[in-house]
Amino acid sequence: METEKVLVAMSGGVDSSVAAKLLTDAGFSCIGCTMKLYDNEDAGIPKANTCCSLDDVEDARSVAYRLGMPYYVFNLKDKFAECVIDRFVDAYEHGITPNPCIDCNRYLKFRRLYDRAALMGCDAIATGHYVRIERGENGRYLLKKALDSSKDQSDVLYMLTQKQLAHTQFPLGALHKAETRQLADSLGFFNARKPDSQDICFVPDGDYAAFIRRHTGKADTPGNFVDEFGRILGRHRGIAHYTIGQRKGLGIPSNQPLYVKAIDPKSNQVVLSENDALFSQQLTGENFN
Repeated sequence: METEKVLVAMSGGVDSSVAAKLLTDAGFSCIGCTMKLYDNEDAGIPKANTCCSLDDVEDARSVAYRLGMPYYVFNLKDKFAECVIDRFVDAYEHGITPNPCIDCNRYLKFRRLYDRAALMGCDAIATGHYVRIERGENGRYLLKKALDSSKDQSDVLYMLTQKQLAHTQFPLGALHKAETRQLADSLGFFNARKPDSQDICFVPDGDYAAFIRRHTGKADTPGNFVDEFGRILGRHRGIAHYTIGQRKGLGIPSNQPLYVKAIDPKSNQVVLSENDALFSQQLTGENFN
């Protein structure tokens, strides 16, 4: 029987490194790869400060070499800018809070990577996500939460299709993060204690509005905070600074805590309310899988 070939997405972190080790131990023929998504300087980020730094590429390459795996770097900067960064900026400019990790998984890790895997003759791709795949009695593949609920990432993988689930490996789904680090320690991986990447990879300081200013070259446009009845409560710094449900950083004095209830990009207004007014009897959903 021919050995199954797997393309392993490697970020240079402990999770994808251990995932690669588990797959090689299980007898798969593994090829390591890292997706180069952007240059730190293009996003106004110091070098070696995110998961896409040259140091991380070299970390991934080192682990792949140690495991005897071929290793490649794929330049996907143009697609990342188009499918992730541009969509991120557009959402904030329209008063919507985006989740760029979902777009990255949808358009890059589980689309472009599949295309590369097919060209390389691979049967599946693998990542270090904490999530499980099981097959139901009716033969359908089921996306399930990781056993470590504190690390579960099933929410950012909801868009995976049956075809994609059939050709994906998630070796860490049954492990707890502490077990992953212990395993990396026992193997002598130098990145066993490497900190997890936090926040959005291209906005590591969490200042989304500053990133949008750099990316678009546009200054923030201040406007009015208003209550549910349209009464002006004060001035805001620009709608990109706010998200629905936000409480902190509003700077509006009130006897009761105020929250962002709605954002209206057309009027450039941010609607504030007390907690009870945040709740609704209905919602609108889209992009179901």
